[in-house]
Amino acid sequence: MRHTASISPLFFLALLLGACGEQEAAPRAPSAPEVQVQVMRAEPIDNIIEAPGRVQALRTAEIRARVNGIIEKRLYAEGSDVEAGTALFAVDPREMQAALSAAKATLDRALATEANAAQDVQRYKGLVEEQAISQQEYDSAVARLRTAQADVSQARAQLDAAQLNLDYTTIRTPIAGRAGRAEVTEGALVSAAEATLLTRVEQFDRVYVNFSQSSSKLLLIRSQLASGELIEPEGDGVVVTLTLEDGSEFDQVGRMDFYAMTIDPALGTVALRAEFPNPGRLLLPGQFVNARIYAGIRPEGMLVPQRAVQMTDQGPTVRLVNDEDTVVVQAITVGELRDGQWVVTAGLQSGDRVIVSGLQKARPGQKVRIAGGADDAAQAIPAAGDQGAEGAGTP
Repeated sequence: MRHTASISPLFFLALLLGACGEQEAAPRAPSAPEVQVQVMRAEPIDNIIEAPGRVQALRTAEIRARVNGIIEKRLYAEGSDVEAGTALFAVDPREMQAALSAAKATLDRALATEANAAQDVQRYKGLVEEQAISQQEYDSAVARLRTAQADVSQARAQLDAAQLNLDYTTIRTPIAGRAGRAEVTEGALVSAAEATLLTRVEQFDRVYVNFSQSSSKLLLIRSQLASGELIEPEGDGVVVTLTLEDGSEFDQVGRMDFYAMTIDPALGTVALRAEFPNPGRLLLPGQFVNARIYAGIRPEGMLVPQRAVQMTDQGPTVRLVNDEDTVVVQAITVGELRDGQWVVTAGLQSGDRVIVSGLQKARPGQKVRIAGGADDAAQAIPAAGDQGAEGAGTP
């Protein structure tokens, strides 16, 4: 009995200490996850439209045969630069030389006939005044003179045509540029009636870039310009830049110089064209490029990092931190993707705090803690508009 009474207080003391230990080991409430935000500010940004395009030579001359004959010689090096008027091909000229000689003989005969008719008229004029011949004979002599004069004019025209055909046996380029591959070789029969293609000469120190844009997008741009949502860019013409096939940027800036006034009924697109300087001939005719058209300035534009935008079946969304530091989902409308940032055209306002880091921990309706404090968020991560002003300015 004494032994049992002495153990009981120790037993109760052990139970009391165990209960205290369990209370200290109880889990604490989880702390709010930390996120980084970007404070949105409306800034003027360029409205850029991207479209695939193809390079076209500024001027292209198709060198074709203008007389019938046999190619006697090629007079240029394929792929070389030629000046306007440079001889490219020689056609056998003997047939044309014979035709020229025949035309000269015809002219000489017509001139002799004209001189004889003129003498008859001069002689008949005195006789008709003395009434030695009839007036009818004199009128006939005058008519023969006029016919002879017409024959002389015709013979001169034939001589000019024969000389022109002889000149056409030396085929020259009408423009300066790069002469292409010959389409015929020596000994080939060429025809003026079929306009046989001999080669091409192209100028591409300056080039055109042809592209198209949907009529609906162009109508949208017009309405945005009319409403003030877009502002027309300053300067002469719409600026266009190019991205080459390897992803590099072309270092020259072009300007729009053609806008079709009709819509392709099959594709629903409008043809557009820009002209570019091409001093190093980096752009070649037929080359594919990606054109970036600076179609106005969006005065209240915003840019958000690509990683902050989530694409859903309902459209793009971002997660915001509201005034109660709670995560909310906001649907937005985006334009083009520019240097890793989406252009936001609707859905955000200045002052909105968009989560750009820690999205995997920030669930809708959950309290979060902004890294660096709410007051320092705008300084910690630059606003999208500031980045856009540096990276998307009109060249």
